[in-house]
Amino acid sequence: MTARVALTYRDYAALPDDGKRYEIHDGELSVMAAPTPDHQIVIGNLFLILAPYVKARSSGLVILAPVDVILSDTTIVQPDLVYLDPERLSALGRRGVQGPPTLAIEVLSPTTGTTDRTTKRDLYARYGVPHLWLVDARARTIEAYVLRGGEYALTVRAAGGQPLDLPPFADLGLVPDSLWSPFSLEP
Repeated sequence: MTARVALTYRDYAALPDDGKRYEIHDGELSVMAAPTPDHQIVIGNLFLILAPYVKARSSGLVILAPVDVILSDTTIVQPDLVYLDPERLSALGRRGVQGPPTLAIEVLSPTTGTTDRTTKRDLYARYGVPHLWLVDARARTIEAYVLRGGEYALTVRAAGGQPLDLPPFADLGLVPDSLWSPFSLEP
């Protein structure tokens, strides 16, 4: 039986800059396909909503992918969007976000949906990320989770055209339908 080799941040930093997206989950390399246009439209729209909201309130920083979130030496992820509240801004460094952000947002895609809903969700919980949003562009839904007792509890599952607030933001007024692509993109 061959012993499993756990990859570390040092191995991650040595990976080629070849256009692929890499993450390390508990020492195991994960390679992802490039995001789809729908995926990028959704994260762009989310960024255009969240960044001005956060800036107007001087309440931290929203960072658009790709940015490394170094949860441990053997767990490095790249959420689609990251929010750091003022108390967590010190986690931002040259290598990326070193430690748990306040909020990680993952936009699900056919190739990453299962990993985002299971592996990464479990990693975010284990390393103490207080808030997680899973955004499903196909189902046109947003799920907002809050970490309670080491596990995520669903607090909001939303769709449609009504404005709503999602934790950790009060008076956000996000309209789920404003996130989706206005174009019908063929597979």
